[in-house]
Amino acid sequence: MSKMRAILNPACVAVVGASNDPAKLTGRPIAFLQKHGYAGAIYPVNPRYEEIAGLRSYANVADLPEAPDLGLVLVGAHRVVEAVRDLAARGTKAAIVLASGFGEAGADGRERQEQLREAAGGMRILGPNTIGAVNLTEGIPLTASGAMEVEDLPAGKIALLSQSGGILGSLLSRAVARGIGFSKLVATGNEADLEVSDFLEALAEDDETKVVALYLETIRDVRKFRSAATKATAAGKSIVAYKVGRSESGARSAVSHTGALAGADEVYDALFKQLGIIRARTFADLLDIPAALAQGRAMTSNRVAIVTSTGGAATVVADNVGLLGLEVPAPDTETAGKLIELELKEAELDRNPIDVTLAGLRPDLFRAVLRILVESPSYDAIVVVVGSSSIAQPDLVAQPVLETLALTDKPILAYVSPDAPGIIRQLNARGIPAFAAPESCASALHSLAAPRDGRNESASNAKNIDCSDVPAGTLNEADAKKVFARFGISVTREVTAETPDAAAKAAGDFGGRVAIKILSNEILHKSEMGGVVLNVDPADVGRECAAMMARVRAATSAKIDGFLVQEMVTGGVELILGYNRDPQLGAYVLLGAGGVTTELYNDVAIRLLPLDRASARDMIDEIKAGALLRGFRGKPKADIEALIDAMIAFSAMAETLDSRLSEAEINPVFVLPEGQGAWAGDSLIVLD
Repeated sequence: MSKMRAILNPACVAVVGASNDPAKLTGRPIAFLQKHGYAGAIYPVNPRYEEIAGLRSYANVADLPEAPDLGLVLVGAHRVVEAVRDLAARGTKAAIVLASGFGEAGADGRERQEQLREAAGGMRILGPNTIGAVNLTEGIPLTASGAMEVEDLPAGKIALLSQSGGILGSLLSRAVARGIGFSKLVATGNEADLEVSDFLEALAEDDETKVVALYLETIRDVRKFRSAATKATAAGKSIVAYKVGRSESGARSAVSHTGALAGADEVYDALFKQLGIIRARTFADLLDIPAALAQGRAMTSNRVAIVTSTGGAATVVADNVGLLGLEVPAPDTETAGKLIELELKEAELDRNPIDVTLAGLRPDLFRAVLRILVESPSYDAIVVVVGSSSIAQPDLVAQPVLETLALTDKPILAYVSPDAPGIIRQLNARGIPAFAAPESCASALHSLAAPRDGRNESASNAKNIDCSDVPAGTLNEADAKKVFARFGISVTREVTAETPDAAAKAAGDFGGRVAIKILSNEILHKSEMGGVVLNVDPADVGRECAAMMARVRAATSAKIDGFLVQEMVTGGVELILGYNRDPQLGAYVLLGAGGVTTELYNDVAIRLLPLDRASARDMIDEIKAGALLRGFRGKPKADIEALIDAMIAFSAMAETLDSRLSEAEINPVFVLPEGQGAWAGDSLIVLD
């Protein structure tokens, strides 16, 4: 038996510190195991008792008749290390440690947690500070959570991995109340050893799990998480993640626009997108979306039919569906004709929502309406609005919907308009995702319409290009562009000059108007200091440079290297291409609307490295400024392929420099019309 399987499905369990009182926390685990029909051997370990819950109690782990697959450790923090050491010595494969007082409890607790890891040796540890794990598929509750007191715990196709024990109990109780079943539930606690990623990888091979719901406070090892998520999605599992900390104000101080534009939460968004993980925006979504996905159906497009016997509720659903970008189109001519042929008086069958007021009381007619809609090419999903008339006779809706489900692979969901938890529970239990809030119904539909297949990990773009001669620190614009050019990024034609006279002389060789900039590795936002002048006649360059020097000297005492005389680039779309490193998730690139208004518009897309061409194209499609590249309002189409080339080269530079690179940015990237390329304008590189 594998060590992960020993936690999720152990053949025998030792309960260390068990009590004979099922009302106590230490008495609950054995009571729960017996109540839910655990078929394996249970070995209580407590020298104070000869028998616990009808089972022989052992004085210590060494006395057990066999090495248990799992040790459930219930003793206090001061005795945990000894108990874990004893289990490891006996040959136990894994242990669950419930006690708190470890890594979450200051320096002493962190030291105790390190002692715990050492005591475990090769034995795997879930916890400490966890409420445990529950395998509902096989009826194995390895927990002290009071949520297990519930009499009827339905098994289902959703697994929950939570870094909070309290959240696990909360979601389990909410799911039970709504008739939603789980397959496995694991609270990972302090993650001294096993993390969310370990269980996510294990669940990739679990045939009883279709959807994995994640409650995340952090990701400790992003590479392990990416690998596990890729394995799970490749196995056909859907992943839904609720990440707390969206409002955190821990933004890094940064010298570039990129650092200001991308907070930690935006980087998590990027990670989830790359891995095909659906992000739950509300806590309710963490149950609602998996409940819809567990039906095992997906929308092929975004068109929704709403069938109702109560107009107001249907309008609310339609409004929320539309807010999420889904369509509620009227029936096509053939579908409308079939509906009208049913001759339902007082029904509105040629529009959407489709009001079947009288058919709602006649299952045969309601069934006929549903069959026409699921066969219609106009719709990819059906929402049935359950009105108050169904409270007394819930089967009037449930039975026709169940029969229709068997005829189609399209998703069919229910929105229950009255306060009728019994109907919601019954519908969910029978495989019809049912919701009490129109917003929840819309979020679930949106998840069914979203592409969920994450791409496999891209190959590295790192190149064998020597950059050992590039000095540490912030490079001035000219030196930064030389580095970009090494990796194949096109840079604007430019010349450096130490004095206004030298700048004027150099400008004469450009054959047209130029841009002039102050050159300094200590002035990062030159325009704010008056250090940029555009569209300058070569004859005026000397005078403009002298005036620029005076302005900048008045504004700052920064070291000035001279001037940069640059060709004027016109007729292109200005974007920003940036690099930064999140302290937890790692290196990422950013693409967005560029120029001096970058932070004002905050129109950006982010991806973690490595970056491939498909992901680069997705980033372009994601930003509003992408419309400008495709020929907005008669403008010429921009050189998108050249921009993608630049993005790949930029990521190659970032991966090659690796930990040496602190920040990098091109703002703007000038994307010219097709065939004319993408060129690096103002540039920044900061090397550690």
